[in-house]
Amino acid sequence: MSVINELRMRAPLAERRSWDASLAVRLALAVTVISTLLIGANLATPIYPLIQADLHLSSFAVTVAFASYVVALIAGLVLAGHWSDHIGRRAALVLAVVLGLLGAALFAVATSLPMLAAGRALQGGAVALATGASAAALRDLLPSRPDWASRFTLMASAGGVAAGPVIGGLLSLLPVPTRTPFILYLGVLASLLIPLVLLRARPAIKAAAAVNPLSALRPRRPAVSPDARRSFWTAASVGFLSFAVFGFTLSLAPTWFAEIAGTSSRPLIGLLAALVLGSSAVSQLISPRGRFVVPVGLAAMAVGVGLLPAAEVTGSLPLLVGACLVAGFGQGMAFRVVFNEVSVRVDPSLHAQTISAVYVITYLGSAVPVLGLGAAAGIWGLNVSVTVFALTIAGICSVLAVGSLVRRHRPVR
Repeated sequence: MSVINELRMRAPLAERRSWDASLAVRLALAVTVISTLLIGANLATPIYPLIQADLHLSSFAVTVAFASYVVALIAGLVLAGHWSDHIGRRAALVLAVVLGLLGAALFAVATSLPMLAAGRALQGGAVALATGASAAALRDLLPSRPDWASRFTLMASAGGVAAGPVIGGLLSLLPVPTRTPFILYLGVLASLLIPLVLLRARPAIKAAAAVNPLSALRPRRPAVSPDARRSFWTAASVGFLSFAVFGFTLSLAPTWFAEIAGTSSRPLIGLLAALVLGSSAVSQLISPRGRFVVPVGLAAMAVGVGLLPAAEVTGSLPLLVGACLVAGFGQGMAFRVVFNEVSVRVDPSLHAQTISAVYVITYLGSAVPVLGLGAAAGIWGLNVSVTVFALTIAGICSVLAVGSLVRRHRPVR
């Protein structure tokens, strides 16, 4: 089936020659697409100080540019989170890549805050389409191993976001650092269209009606089956806190980290910004097990985030690195378990829609608290604002850790 026929939600007149890829290749392609889109969405993290200086932007303007990506992503999850169920996983990923190309191209030539925000918004829409489609594709490909499907999803997400700042920092050493990284990225992202277009797509799991098939793509109110509702809200709460920390590390933290480390090295700043997400991705590989993984993970996240102000006060780079690693590893431990609990409880036909709903609330953590942090930094200064932000997040994580410990201890009484 061609991509055009998938988008029209019509069966092909005749089967065309196509690439019947193996299971391993399909898995790799689903992971690679979402990872690459997330890398591109976070390439600018260590370059924001340069962009801020070139365009004469305030700290709040930087958070506006960052939040425009998150707002578009959330809107995309609400409006199009279910599309891959009807047009097919492959077609949704192709659309995501095309949007990602447009967003990166606009961001590369941006000369004002509106252009930056528009480019980021397109990138957000791309990630929104790919999030539900890739997670659902992995679940489709591994029907008997939903735990591995969830693990691959989180590894791809955390790994892609973590790799973005590191790669962006290295590429920023090339001439014209505010343009070159995005131009090179465009070539890499465009190359993903070739295997996607050649791939023999599997049928959509929910065929649209023959009459007015586009009605299936209308926005839907996020819904969760009763069996998965409790798990949904737990995962959404942990996700919201997680992405509040991630949003900080990917927007205002590079400037804050640079002051603590006493450096202007963009590769080093990019590496520091990636520590939390990188350690979160590593936790998916190590995969700690046990009934109390969630409360322990949340407690570790509370300790790590709570130590960030201490790193600033003491000017200790080792303490900063350790705090980031502990916070990220704890987040990965907790979120993996609660995310998997949602995945295994929801019906496969609702998987893309439900996971998109989880990410709607999760990504709000990257918008609302970070915008508030940016506004506060303009009033009280970055150091004071980060201290209040970090202690607040640490406190809420501690409360959730205690609640999770009590809840998970009850069955053994």
